[in-house]
Amino acid sequence: MKFASTALAALAASLSFAVVPAHAEDYPQTAEGAAKFVADAEKDLFDFSLGNNQANWVNYTYITEDTDALAAKSNGDLTEKQVKYAVEAAKFAKVSGLDADVSRKLGILRQGIVLPAPNTPGAAAQLSEITTRLSSAYGKGKGTLDGKPINGSDIEAEMGNLQHSPAEFAEMWTSWHDNVGAPMKADYAQMVGIANQGAKELGYADVGAMWRSGYDMTPEQFAAETQRLWEETKPLYLALHTYVRRKLNEKYGDAVQPRKGPIRADLLGNMWAQEWGNVYPLVAPQGAGDLGYDIGDLLKAQGKKPLDMVKAGEGFYSSLGFDPLPGTFWTRSMITKPADREVICHASAWDVDNKDDIRIKMCTKVNSEDFVTIHHELGHNYYQRAYNKQPYLYLNGANDGFHEAIGDFIALSITPQYLVQIGLLDKSKVPGADKDIGLLLRQAMDKVAFLPFGLMIDRYRWGIFDGSIQPADYNKAWTKMRLDYQGITPPSARSDDGFDAGAKFHVPGNTPYTRYFLARILQFQFYQAACKQAGWKGPLHRCSFYGNKKVGENLNAMLAMGMSKPWPEALKTFTGSPQMSAKPMLDYFAPLKKWLDAQNKGETSGW
Repeated sequence: MKFASTALAALAASLSFAVVPAHAEDYPQTAEGAAKFVADAEKDLFDFSLGNNQANWVNYTYITEDTDALAAKSNGDLTEKQVKYAVEAAKFAKVSGLDADVSRKLGILRQGIVLPAPNTPGAAAQLSEITTRLSSAYGKGKGTLDGKPINGSDIEAEMGNLQHSPAEFAEMWTSWHDNVGAPMKADYAQMVGIANQGAKELGYADVGAMWRSGYDMTPEQFAAETQRLWEETKPLYLALHTYVRRKLNEKYGDAVQPRKGPIRADLLGNMWAQEWGNVYPLVAPQGAGDLGYDIGDLLKAQGKKPLDMVKAGEGFYSSLGFDPLPGTFWTRSMITKPADREVICHASAWDVDNKDDIRIKMCTKVNSEDFVTIHHELGHNYYQRAYNKQPYLYLNGANDGFHEAIGDFIALSITPQYLVQIGLLDKSKVPGADKDIGLLLRQAMDKVAFLPFGLMIDRYRWGIFDGSIQPADYNKAWTKMRLDYQGITPPSARSDDGFDAGAKFHVPGNTPYTRYFLARILQFQFYQAACKQAGWKGPLHRCSFYGNKKVGENLNAMLAMGMSKPWPEALKTFTGSPQMSAKPMLDYFAPLKKWLDAQNKGETSGW
């Protein structure tokens, strides 16, 4: 269905008002002045956010030149507001006697911009035009299969289809990276220069330093904290890498995948080799690898549609005592890909009005991966609704890793027992204890395999922002970091003129990515806490707290805090500990690690 011209005109009019943050002279450099400034900024940003969210929703679900322009205009206005407020907030840094709440909000205003434009005429508009162009270019991107164009959501699915030959995988991988990433390079480099100027005006060395400042600790402390968590989990990743590499060698032979060294990136069932679950059938342990069911097959056997999958996800949260999703969720969400227009298929959750207009945007397919993704995306929505009574500047997760971890830890509870409880799996088909290694390996192929990828994307961009990676070396540095962190190598020679990183949505979409690494750690911490609260006594990986209202009550207490307190306080509210820990993840996978070590005897670890 096409947008009527009158609707476009109305939307354009709603976005055309001038950006007029209050003047600095209205706010004396006193505690009282700071409090008034924060209150006025919150109201202005709250009021503006509705039109901005609506413009972006329309753009993401109906990509045209007109919606690109509307989104660019609105986002440019928002960036200009955020920059002005951030600059003003920085001026209150040395004011004494600030209320603790006001001080925290000033910090959020100063640190809350993903890409700050410099406070010069036209800079915000230029930055917005570039970022909109990058996002739309990704949404319209296509690769090829057998020489024929194939869009983003379809090529992602085909990368996980094990019926393809190594040559077909290489074609899809190479065409996607060449067609989508390379054309973005000049825009991306220009965007970095503009945003870095904006970050410096806010008192940061560069955009990367600004991103690392939003975690209730210094940028240096945050970089060290994430590195600590990676070092704790790296031995588990190395064991998995060694085992998977051997299995791929057995499948494809030395000419395609050598027994030593890195893994060929396109053979891991995912365009970015970030999660390896699609190749689980190739690596499944003999005699214990067949779990006896596939969630996608179970859904199809019962004739389930994408809407039914979302209803199942809602049912999990309802079982914990959360209210049902609002009626507008069902009428306004994009659950399947429209046949008549270009959209950005990358799954996302939206809070349009900061109250109860929550939605998801997905091009849902009836398969296991999207069933899990739905539980994840709804986690964002329930988090958004839990904190919707907080002031505007606290309408966010305790840190961005929390937001990603909530749905992920719920999805960990998609166990055989849960599938029985919702009538998807027959009780007689529940795999026995002899299948535990298979269950754990299947989880590790996504959860553990992701860890280095989740860490390196931002470390790569931190290098771009601080100048240690120059445009001429964008591709060279990316390929090296993927080798260093993930132990993977591309299937084709990569041009120094390319920009392979741009073929990953979050790079042109300018979404900080360390949050996903943190989420992989936090989700196991949340999961272990929930299982203890539910009184679970069996193996951690088989725990399901579906239907446990006590867990829901405790979880809601943490979610409702939003960003109002430092994240260690929120973490302690639910888990009892203020420190992020990889130990619950290692506990979860301990039986698998022991098994992998035995399987890997005589193999060369690393690359």
